[in-house]
Amino acid sequence: MRLLYVHERIGAQGGAEVNILLTARELLRRGHCVALAYGGDGSADAEWNSVFADRIPLGTPARIDALDRALTQFQPDVVYLNKFSDLGVLKALENCCRPVIRVVHDHDLYCMRSYKYHYLSRRICTRPASAYCVFPCGASLGRSKDPGFPLRWVSYRAKLREIAVNKKFYRMLVATDYMREELLRNGFALDRIEVHSPVPHSTKTPGTPSFSGRNLIVYAGQIIRGKGVDVLLESLARVTSPFECVILGDGSHRAKCEHLSRRLGLDGRVHFKGFVPQSRIADYYREASLAVMSSLWPEPFGATGMEAMRCGLPVVAFDAGGIREWLLDGVNGFLVPWMDRDAFAGKVDILLADKELARRLGQSGRELADERFNFDAYIDGLEGVFTRAANQTNRAYAIAGAAT
Repeated sequence: MRLLYVHERIGAQGGAEVNILLTARELLRRGHCVALAYGGDGSADAEWNSVFADRIPLGTPARIDALDRALTQFQPDVVYLNKFSDLGVLKALENCCRPVIRVVHDHDLYCMRSYKYHYLSRRICTRPASAYCVFPCGASLGRSKDPGFPLRWVSYRAKLREIAVNKKFYRMLVATDYMREELLRNGFALDRIEVHSPVPHSTKTPGTPSFSGRNLIVYAGQIIRGKGVDVLLESLARVTSPFECVILGDGSHRAKCEHLSRRLGLDGRVHFKGFVPQSRIADYYREASLAVMSSLWPEPFGATGMEAMRCGLPVVAFDAGGIREWLLDGVNGFLVPWMDRDAFAGKVDILLADKELARRLGQSGRELADERFNFDAYIDGLEGVFTRAANQTNRAYAIAGAAT
């Protein structure tokens, strides 16, 4: 089968890009042909070049003629749309006479702020895209990622048009039931939504955590406001057991969190390590007693917690978004009420004081990951969607041909 990936950029290494490389590499190994049409001005590294021999730049802004050329040259059976908000590209894909399968990695599609919580209160939003986004939410003014003026205008009407075009695609793939509910809330048809959790691929069996007296706690992820590292630090300041915590990651909120850590008297126990490659994160997990997730924005899935679970660590996390679909309270860790710092600290204390319980929950999590979140089964599910889409299109063409 010939699969054309379409994405807003190339070469980056966010969650969406990691998933693109993982799925494309495995589909290539299974005998499919893959190509990538991408926006932006990024450049591919050796890994991207090895997976996508056919790479078609769409330019900035994206040019429809470049997309038409990609469709003509590659002749895909299915278009696999990842992140792209350009209305011209979306409309061209709507009319490209090929099934388009859209994977929804995050909240960008239906949230003008992209992260589904209020900037000031940080309360999670449960509304569909509506006039409320303009006022009182004020989402029409967003933070600019470009140098110069710090703000950008976000058009409410353009967001509604983007949603309307996406509703016409063959399928919308989401990671969790929570994300499916978000699409339903925004008027997507139930029969066009499928849940396929983006399971990480592990090439080797992870070791067993030490659960040593070091009492190491691991946080792995971005240090941005929505990830709640500041609230994690405030929770750790309430922990009564001796501990050491490593923060693996970087981001725009790091400096503020480092200052807060010193102010809370945690600078001798909490260590900010910066960006750490995925292969080295497993080394920290092997030395740890538990992993923490402090996300305040509603996580579409929460893959970093899944990684820790696969390594045999219990996880403590706030109940935000889709986390509750893999973190079962008292089974493979603890699910804490959103923003409850005292409860979070209490659950950390329980696991540090009772290493036998921590081992048992960690082993339960590893078994759960193996049973419910299997990489091969995930790719099988994607292949099934692609095959059904291609077959349905072929039947439609055959019927149209017979009619003429």
